[in-house]
Parts: sequence; structure tokens; C-alpha cells
Amino acid sequence: MAASRKTRMAIAAMMLWMLAFTPAYALDNGLARTPPMGWNSWNSFHCDVSAKLVEATADAMVTSGMKAAGYVYVNIDDCWLLKKRGPRGDLVPDPRKFPRGIEAVAAYVHRKGLKLGIYESAGTTTCAGYPGSIGHEKQDAAQFARWGVDYLKYDNCGDYRGETYLQRYTAMRDAISDSGRPMVYSLCEWGNEAPWNWAQPVGNLWRTTQDITPRWKTDQPDNAYPRGIMDIADQQAALSAASHPGAWNDPDMLEVGNGYLTADESRAHFSLWALLNAPLIAGNDLRTMSKEVRDILTNREVIAVDQDWGGRQGYRVRDAGKTQVWVKPMSDGSVAVILLNPGRGPVDIEATAQEIGLKHADDYAVRNLWQHTDSVSHGRIEANVATHSVAMFRVWAGSKDAHKSPK
Repeated sequence: MAASRKTRMAIAAMMLWMLAFTPAYALDNGLARTPPMGWNSWNSFHCDVSAKLVEATADAMVTSGMKAAGYVYVNIDDCWLLKKRGPRGDLVPDPRKFPRGIEAVAAYVHRKGLKLGIYESAGTTTCAGYPGSIGHEKQDAAQFARWGVDYLKYDNCGDYRGETYLQRYTAMRDAISDSGRPMVYSLCEWGNEAPWNWAQPVGNLWRTTQDITPRWKTDQPDNAYPRGIMDIADQQAALSAASHPGAWNDPDMLEVGNGYLTADESRAHFSLWALLNAPLIAGNDLRTMSKEVRDILTNREVIAVDQDWGGRQGYRVRDAGKTQVWVKPMSDGSVAVILLNPGRGPVDIEATAQEIGLKHADDYAVRNLWQHTDSVSHGRIEANVATHSVAMFRVWAGSKDAHKSPK
């Protein structure tokens, strides 16, 4: 049964109080200093996961150029294990899906120069009904460490046994620390208890929303399941102050190449997630993706925006209904800019250098991150933007000759 609003507010207040007296503002494990990049099995395969799929995906990550573009983690989601623990209480990989176990898959992935992620839940069961980790945190974390796991996605299903969100997620944080193996720790509590207010010293990233779906917009309430691209983007607009190196808002995995998204919608989705410093976790079938999808996922100029920490996550500076402007300060003094058409177009969108936060200059160097072209502006950044699409730029104050375009 869901907690009452009064109870939830009390829990949130307690979490905020504890955070105020916590010395570290980010989890002190030295990991995820930029947002993690990789792949996860759930969006395309759900419970149809296996060693064969994971290893073939690792192969594809290398041959497609995704590894070279920065994608590292190959993450197994739910349904990888049996419905019951072993005689000693250990988690048991499903022998039909993983006949050589998880350790062998981890070794295969590591030989490719990649890292392996796995999934569990902070309740009595996973979301698909397999054994959860509550009460077994130390045992499970030690088992993951022995297998060579590098990343844990920790979900929020099953019975919580009366424990708070903070208690459940901190227990696994401490168990991972005690395991002796560094693991990126991904909290997946769906934004239920405003984790952007308390999760920085607990995990490396925390979900801010219900699960994503490959739709542009669902027009459902903020806590509804599932969420479209623009539903989620709207939820992120006020969260930029919460993220820092080692601690990231997570608006859920990428749906580029999945479902009903057009190429323009996929480019807009990828652009927004990059500007939001979101973890870039692909959710499509890497083995069969088209060149168009691969080119979106491996656009290094857009990826560079995601991987650059300039002091603040991207945020929205204007929402005029039919047009939006989003910006992100970059570490070299430039500003990444998205001109977004959330509705039917085409529509002309314009922003000024002052609006995006750049100092006055006679000229501004403008790099189009999707067309890979350079231009000079005298203070206006403008484009004609198609339906459900973006124009994305990186802008420097000063003449074009004063700056080198990113490679």
C-alpha cells in the first residue's frame, strides 16, 4: 500500500536533514566522474536475456564504434536468475540463459575492454518476481564482486519490510563498499521520494522518473507509468543543481532506435539527454541497428556535451509552449544550446547570446553539432526546426578564428 502524503513528506524531511549533516556531497567511490555510458538489455529484450545476447552485444559495441565513442558498460537487467536462492542463500544464474554463469560472461566482456553490469532490487523480489536483495545485501554484493561485476542497477520492487528508501539503498551502498570491488551504483526508485534531494552520498546516479517508453509524449501525470520523452524532459527542468561528478540525475535509459520514435525524435531525445548530463545507456538492439541509429548514438560532438562537466547540468531557460530553449555551460567557457520544437512544425526558433548566458562580444563562433558546420553570429542563435526536433549548437563568445571546432 502506498504511503500517505503526510508520511512521504516526513520521510523526505528526514532525508534532507540527514543529507545536511553528511560530509560528502557525492558518493566517494571514485567512479562515474562523468555520466556512465553503456547499454542495458531491458528496453528491447525485457526478460529475454542470455549470455549469448550479452556477449553478442559486447561484440557489436566494439564493431559498431560505440566503444570508441565512449560506451563502456554492458548491463544485464532483470530475469537473469532463478526464482529461488541456492541452499546457502546465494543468487543462482538461470543455467538455461547463462550456462557458464555470470563470471564467464563478465570475463568475456572484460576481454573486449568493456565492463559488466547486473540488476537487483531493494525489496524481497525484483520487478519480474525473482529474489530481491533486501536482507541479503552483503551476501549479494560479495557474490557480484566475485563474478567481476562493475555496475549495479538497484530497483525498487517487492516488499520493503518496513525499511525506508534511505535505509534500503544505503545498505547496498555499504555492502558494495565492503565487497572490495568498485561498482557504479545506480539507484532506481523511480523518483518516488525525490532522490535528487538525498541520493548524492548514496549512489552514483538515481532515477528521477517512472520508466521511459519510446513515445514522444504520453500526456499523463508526472507519476504515471510509462513516460514519454517530453514528459520526462519536462520533469528534469528544475533538477540541474542536484548533479555533480560522481552523482547524476538519471532520466532513464535511451530509446533511440526503439519503437515509434522518428529519426528527428531520436536526435532530439539524444540531444536533451546529453545536455542534461544523463547517463547515456542505450536500450536498442546493437546487433541489428541501422546506420542512422548508430550515427545518432555515436555523434561525438553531442557526446562531448554530456561528458563535459562545466559546473552545472543543462537546464531550460525558455518554455514558450511551441518552442523551448535549453542551455548548458561548458568547461571551456562555451555554452551548449538546444532549440527545441516540442510540437508540430516547422517553426523558427531564436535565442540571443545574452539569454544563453554568454558575455557580450562583437562575434560569436557557432558550431552546429548535428550538421557539423561552423558559422559566425553577431548575437543571435537561430534555426528552422522541424516537428519534434532540435537544432543543437555550441557557442563561444569571440571570433571564429579564436576557437577550434571539437573533433
